[in-house]
Amino acid sequence: MAAFQYFKHNTSKAADLLGLSEEQRTKLMTPDRVLRAELTIPLDGGGTASFPAYRVQFNNRRGPYKGGIRFHPAADEDEVSALAAMMAIKCAVVGIPFGGGKGGVSVDPKKLSHTETHALAREYVKAFAEHFGPDIDVPAPDMATNPEIMDTMLAEYERIVGHKAPAMITGKSIGNGGILGRDTATADGAIIVLRALLKDQNVDASKLRAAIQGAGNAGAQAAKLLSDMGVSITALADSQGTLVVANGINVELACSIKEKEGSVCDAGTQMGDDSQILGTEAVITEPVEILVPAALEEQIHQGNAKDVKAGIVLEIANGPTTPEADEILAAQGVAVVPDVLANAGGVTVSYFEWLQNRSGETWTALQTSDRLEEIMNDAYRDVADFALFRGVTLREAAYALALSRILEE
Repeated sequence: MAAFQYFKHNTSKAADLLGLSEEQRTKLMTPDRVLRAELTIPLDGGGTASFPAYRVQFNNRRGPYKGGIRFHPAADEDEVSALAAMMAIKCAVVGIPFGGGKGGVSVDPKKLSHTETHALAREYVKAFAEHFGPDIDVPAPDMATNPEIMDTMLAEYERIVGHKAPAMITGKSIGNGGILGRDTATADGAIIVLRALLKDQNVDASKLRAAIQGAGNAGAQAAKLLSDMGVSITALADSQGTLVVANGINVELACSIKEKEGSVCDAGTQMGDDSQILGTEAVITEPVEILVPAALEEQIHQGNAKDVKAGIVLEIANGPTTPEADEILAAQGVAVVPDVLANAGGVTVSYFEWLQNRSGETWTALQTSDRLEEIMNDAYRDVADFALFRGVTLREAAYALALSRILEE
């Protein structure tokens, strides 16, 4: 099932809960606008190269379109549309005044030089500039884009429009209007939600074990925060394999070695005699209480869902659980905290940056963390209460709440 079909599947289930009409369903599943372009850049070695580019503006009923721009070989219209749709849901779940958008360029960024990458960023803005703006569509970083790329995009946009417009894009460098706390916001928000869930369950975090798939920015931060809570991280995986330590991984050491050597698996020899290196997918079925997919989509699927031993799945990645796996996990009594809630901390802090840029004020790190805590706790409470009242999963509750809020506007 393609990414956009996942969105439609989840939206249909929520629409059934809400008793929506066919007309309402069609509108909620149809992008407002799909923008396409072919971007051509000069190559360092001579000649040019062209790449397909997309910007999907899915729904702006609640505010300006909002969503990242990714440079990735798999970026296509289906993927970008699905991610734009989920951004509309995500923003509505946490109650911030944005709609859903997403952008992508079908390119392997590893094959581009620094100069070529920045040329591509400028061409992207040139292609879609008339559709961007602080009150129209506000992009952000995504896969293979970063604050430096956002700074370049902002500079190109301001050159085109002829005036300063820092609120036109978020995820910028701190010196260029970015906000403190954005780099860890996705994992920070997810752990806030997890703490609220554990409080509801009256569970002591220090008695729990966790397995984390993904040791990049979000996965590593989640591992550190969980460890600080007293949770024992017994499995940590990246693209090279899964590091398993029954007595608990030294997270700081593992992440430090990954930075130097390239993989958390390189830390195995320093984790004691009980450490093991298993396959990359082994992390999904480790005997733990909390499973955190924080890497790629479709990692929990029909083939392995029945072997998931965790009682809680905290989706920091986008779309890590297929609809078929969702049904299996629900039947097993697993609480799946859906991506549209769990990883919404990133867009929430992007909203804070947008507010900061519009007002000309500078938020402190404490302001950011306090406000994030408040919004994520409120969002969890709304979703959890809806799920309990209607007897549905957290994903069904999140989508139903989001759709009802979008329709209210």
